[in-house]
Amino acid sequence: MTRSLLAGACALAWLLMPVAGAHAQTDPVLVPADDTSSAAANQDPSSTSNAALGDADSQAPIPFEGGQLTITQPEQDGEKVLSYDGKQLASNYDVSFDKVVKIGDVNVALVDVGDGGNQCGPAKVIVWKPKDGEIQTTTVEQDECGAPPAAVSDSAIYFVPYLLPGETRPALQWSPTEGLTTSGNLTYTPEPGTDWKDVDPSKLDNIIDAFHNEAVYKAGEALLGKDMPDMTTSLLVGGGTEKTESGAFYATGCVPHDCGGSDGFMAVDPAKHKVYFARRGDNDQPQAWPPLKDWPADIKKAYDDAQGSGN
Repeated sequence: MTRSLLAGACALAWLLMPVAGAHAQTDPVLVPADDTSSAAANQDPSSTSNAALGDADSQAPIPFEGGQLTITQPEQDGEKVLSYDGKQLASNYDVSFDKVVKIGDVNVALVDVGDGGNQCGPAKVIVWKPKDGEIQTTTVEQDECGAPPAAVSDSAIYFVPYLLPGETRPALQWSPTEGLTTSGNLTYTPEPGTDWKDVDPSKLDNIIDAFHNEAVYKAGEALLGKDMPDMTTSLLVGGGTEKTESGAFYATGCVPHDCGGSDGFMAVDPAKHKVYFARRGDNDQPQAWPPLKDWPADIKKAYDDAQGSGN
């Protein structure tokens, strides 16, 4: 039963997976469908959302379980505060309503709470009120860079992680009765049967996506071993690829919130069935796989040029 639930959650959450690259995030403010107040009934939903988003210091209150969820910013440039009828529930620099859902017979509010910034998703704060009880919260955050996307079913909320090459992470689920539990572990797996001839850099939003190709993944795994997750993390904040004269393609990137302090470089040569990686931190000599002295001249030049431009 757990396996079937997890498979369904994976399918739902896959649609919500973030793309590895530097993309702006938009956070909608939603008013529950069952809000029948005269203001909500007579106002166009889009104008309600736009009005709330237009105020940098606060967002429209959300009616919830006989009270109100509010987000305010008490001090200019300070943290935003999530509260329920005046009781503080969470705070950070980026706080935004996601939605209100029903799990079983319990209304559950989902709120995104995080540091903000480039390529780092927020944690998910789950808010609910047990029958005849006080307001409750649970925060889902699997690492320092936010929580997995939430996939909602009738009986639970699933959190299926976005995996980097080489990673294994737990898939979580939450319900009002069971709380937060582990459904199982997921491991990054490339697309079976894909080969060098299938590599198409024009289809990559970020060079990390090249690892979906089984041949590229195996070549990277052979070079990087246990360093694969750290290496790919150094490429997370990045964009499209460029080509060398020989036809290899490459890209640079950096660790979220640490660009200039932890930067990466990756090149793929589909014709020669080779991959190249380099990573550097503040004032550190770069680590390279294979060693830089073994790199072809055009790929080494691309790397040197990227270093000179400050990534």
